[in-house]
Amino acid sequence: MIKKILVSQPKPASEKSPYYDIASKFDVELIFRPFIKVEGMSAKEFRTQKVSILDYTAIVFTSRHAIDHFFTLAKELRVNIPEDMKYFCVTETIALYIQKYVQYRKRKVFFGTTGRVDDLLPTMIKHKTEKYLVPMSDVHNDSLTQLLDSKKLNHKEVVMYKTVSNDFTPEEVKNFDYDMLIFFSPSGIEALTKNFPDFKQGDIAIATFGPSTAKAAKEAGLRLDIEAPNEKYPSMTGALQHYLIMLDD
Repeated sequence: MIKKILVSQPKPASEKSPYYDIASKFDVELIFRPFIKVEGMSAKEFRTQKVSILDYTAIVFTSRHAIDHFFTLAKELRVNIPEDMKYFCVTETIALYIQKYVQYRKRKVFFGTTGRVDDLLPTMIKHKTEKYLVPMSDVHNDSLTQLLDSKKLNHKEVVMYKTVSNDFTPEEVKNFDYDMLIFFSPSGIEALTKNFPDFKQGDIAIATFGPSTAKAAKEAGLRLDIEAPNEKYPSMTGALQHYLIMLDD
């Protein structure tokens, strides 16, 4: 019986989120509580990478976190971003977020439609004379570097923010009584084992999104009840709804 589900993500901004439909349809309680949080690097930490922002003519943003921490660091470093700096973003939503820091001009802001850097590549190749700087989290793999290398683009990846465990309070640990846990990153699995070193899964269902998250969960000795995305269900909400329907049958 699934009655209380912990979703390790921030609460959806929109009331039209499919999660709320699931809560209503299946009479389940959804608690949104991130297991990880993002912290910016200090200027001192950043300087150890020996990267000068002004050596680059274009910035590649893969998230709003990246935008926030890029401009925050630039301010702390007293770096004035030139007006002709170009910005390449994986989605239009991320591109529009830049308005929080600089005047939005279409001639210098480019974006993809799928949320994948692959989708941005044709545009970046059209601007192959640019020197690209890619702000990243300390938790990343080399796939982006390899992708840009394959197109012979001039680029540099740099860590500007850190993913750390969003530790549970003693009260939260005491009241940890969920029927299902949903994870979206290997860091979330690490945070679970850190906060609950004696965690016993028992009847608790566990759902993961993405192959790296599933791998981390299995390596931690957890039983997976939902693995998304899959051929039938590309989203976590779709896979979750299917699982709950199967339980009801």
